[in-house]
Amino acid sequence: MIGTTAFWTLTVLLGLGTFLIRFSFLGFLGGRRLPDWLMLHLRYVAVAVFPALVTPLVLWPPATGGVPDPARLIAALAAFAAGLRYSVLGAILAGMATLYALQFLLS
Repeated sequence: MIGTTAFWTLTVLLGLGTFLIRFSFLGFLGGRRLPDWLMLHLRYVAVAVFPALVTPLVLWPPATGGVPDPARLIAALAAFAAGLRYSVLGAILAGMATLYALQFLLS
């Protein structure tokens, strides 16, 4: 086990590090206009991060013990199709609605 002093020292240092990482963007760049090329690339951050967060939950869901579930796979396809047509929010709503409907119908 870690000692009390070491725990609180580590907690404070990690909190300070997290603050400095966030402040580096918000504090230093908050009042400035970013270059157009950077703004273009930042538009794709949500599109890149969202599938990386969702894919493990679809392919190896903890709720089923890591076994792929047809309801989750179909819901992921519905979210993908809605994301192509609408937006990230549309994809989230379509995936949620499909998953809940399929879980209700299959159970």
